[in-house]
Amino acid sequence: MRECPYAIEALLMHRPPMLLLERVVGYQEGHLVARATVDESSLFLTPQGVPGHIAIEYMAQACAAYAGITALEAGEPVKIGFLIGARECRVLRPWFRLGDQLLISASIVFLDEQMAVFDCNVEINGQLAADARLSVYQPDGDSLASMRTGEG
Repeated sequence: MRECPYAIEALLMHRPPMLLLERVVGYQEGHLVARATVDESSLFLTPQGVPGHIAIEYMAQACAAYAGITALEAGEPVKIGFLIGARECRVLRPWFRLGDQLLISASIVFLDEQMAVFDCNVEINGQLAADARLSVYQPDGDSLASMRTGEG
C-alpha cells in the first residue's frame, strides 16, 4: 500500500460537515483504506453514538476517495459520483461510539468508464462493524451538463 499524498478535501466533492473521512491511510491499484474517528463534531452523532447504518456513507466516501486519487494521478479533475445501490449490506454494530476509530476499506470488483462496484467494509479495533457491495456511477462531463440543464 502506498501513502496518500493528498488531503482528503482534495479527493472528495464533499465538504464539512458532510465530509466524514479524515484521511486516506493507504491505497494501491484497486484498493483504498481510509480512516474516520467518531468525535463531538461527527455529523450524525446522537447520545448513543453514530447509527451503524451511516456505515454506508463512510464506505461510499471511501469509494469516492479512490476515484479522486485515480483522477488526480491521471491529471484529471475530481468529479462528482453517485451511490446507486448497496447489496449484501450487513451492519454488525448498531452504534459507532465516541472515540471509535473506523478503518474503511473499498476494493474494486468491477470497473468500466462510468460504473464501478466495490466490496467495502468498516472495522473498529480489527473487528468487522459493517460491510456491503456498493454500486457507484460517475457521469462524464457531457452527462452531468445535461442533467443540470434537463437536456439529453
